[in-house]
Amino acid sequence: MIFKRFITIFVLIILYSSFLYAEVTKPQVESEQQISDFSLAGYGEKGKKNWDLSGKSADIFAEVVKLNDVVGNLYGKEEDIKLTARKGDFNKLDGKVHLEQDVVITTSSGTKLTTDSLDWDRKNQLVSTDNTVNIKRDNMVVVASGAKGEPNLKKVALEKDIRLDINPALQAQEESPEGKEKIVITCDGPLEINYEKNIASFNNNVKVERTDFTIYSDKMDVYFISSNKETQDRGQADKAPGLMGSKIDKIVARGNVKVVRGENVSYSEEATYTASDRKIVLSGRPRLVIYSGEEIQ
Repeated sequence: MIFKRFITIFVLIILYSSFLYAEVTKPQVESEQQISDFSLAGYGEKGKKNWDLSGKSADIFAEVVKLNDVVGNLYGKEEDIKLTARKGDFNKLDGKVHLEQDVVITTSSGTKLTTDSLDWDRKNQLVSTDNTVNIKRDNMVVVASGAKGEPNLKKVALEKDIRLDINPALQAQEESPEGKEKIVITCDGPLEINYEKNIASFNNNVKVERTDFTIYSDKMDVYFISSNKETQDRGQADKAPGLMGSKIDKIVARGNVKVVRGENVSYSEEATYTASDRKIVLSGRPRLVIYSGEEIQ
């Protein structure tokens, strides 16, 4: 009886080991075709190329093409967009592209986005990611977690943990001869940037830090001077007409506004700062708290 049990256990061990071996050595699905210098293109009216996608090598499967060293281009009326990544998947059924590793979007007007992964929906003209993104244009750098927007980056919605640095190369107390200074704006998010309308809308726990004051609020709209106005003021030709520059025109803060200037603090429902005269106008039950070092008799 003991011998029969031993034989049964021995057989079960052999069968289980064979099953594990079969799972481990199960061959991977091979691509139907492997090629180098893969490329795709789409054309619009009058045979004009709208977009193209290429890779140094490609593994072609039934539904997906896996690419290495990916380069994608979108050709628009006003500007062109280039997307690059080390790896990418092109879905043959819906035409969507997923990019991974060292993903970069650059526009001909000078905006650059970098991230670890990106989904590119060509039909709906949308790019999105859940990863950390870094967007740089002129002297502005935005870092956030999660983003969605147009491929040309003229309209971008950033989800959370947002930080905007204006003139980040300058020191905190330094002002350049052109009147530029370091400004840092943070918020919990979301943040919506419209480069065409020259406005950035911050939400939830917003904080803007300048050399002479700090503003806290629930919401904040920051209006920028357009890049063509900046270049005209410097006597230069338009670089990107109508698009946002890196110089602030005004700031409008709303909801639980707190303004700190040195040791003095003011509170209000709304505050408007104009850069031309460096004045802050408080509205909605304003209250000012002044701290004095002198003793009151």
